[in-house]
Amino acid sequence: MTLLDVVTAEPRTGWLPVCAVGDLEVERGRAALVEGEQVALFLLHSGRVHAVSNRDPYSGAHVIARGIVGTRQDAPTVASPMYKQVFDLRTGACLDAQGKEPTPLRVWPAAVSEDGLVLIQWKALA
Repeated sequence: MTLLDVVTAEPRTGWLPVCAVGDLEVERGRAALVEGEQVALFLLHSGRVHAVSNRDPYSGAHVIARGIVGTRQDAPTVASPMYKQVFDLRTGACLDAQGKEPTPLRVWPAAVSEDGLVLIQWKALA
């Protein structure tokens, strides 16, 4: 997934405003409902925002926003609060499946606009 540092304020096809960056806390997840789908947003110390599915693929519960943020080497990660699987916030890849078959999280490109809005490049499921 490619993340953009700043998206200019002009409208861009497919980019949806979700919240103000000030609504997010560093390394704390926030859940947002976007067109009926739960998205977990994470603001990192670097200022980057990541957007992944809030649905834990192992339990089916919408809890990823409550996960523990960390790193594995250079990868920003979130550990599910349910069964502790660890996911790369950039790609959604499961880095530690806790003995189960690795199942990824869905991810969306995310950015912060010049006026401080968190945007995600939204593509609905087909």
